[in-house]
Amino acid sequence: MSKMNNDLIYEVLSVVGEIPEGKVATYGQIARLSGHDKNARLVGRILSRAEYYGQYPCHRVVNYSGRTAPGWAEQRSLLKDEGIAFKENGNVDMSKYQWNE
Repeated sequence: MSKMNNDLIYEVLSVVGEIPEGKVATYGQIARLSGHDKNARLVGRILSRAEYYGQYPCHRVVNYSGRTAPGWAEQRSLLKDEGIAFKENGNVDMSKYQWNE
């Protein structure tokens, strides 16, 4: 990530910081809101290293279908602690919990 512009990183993380407790946003939604349409994967890359930039509620970002990040078991429990329920298939119910910015 050393080649990534710090302004870009903080633009993405500031949007993530606005997601209210009990809501989730998608990677694509964060990309759009930070002015970087069609860069959902870049958002994922930034979030995977967010711990180096401060405290952000990255656990509130899921994919478009409500699936949590692979390899991050704690994400599900953090979301449950905020009152977010999961459907039978294990995904967040986006119609109920998606943040409408």
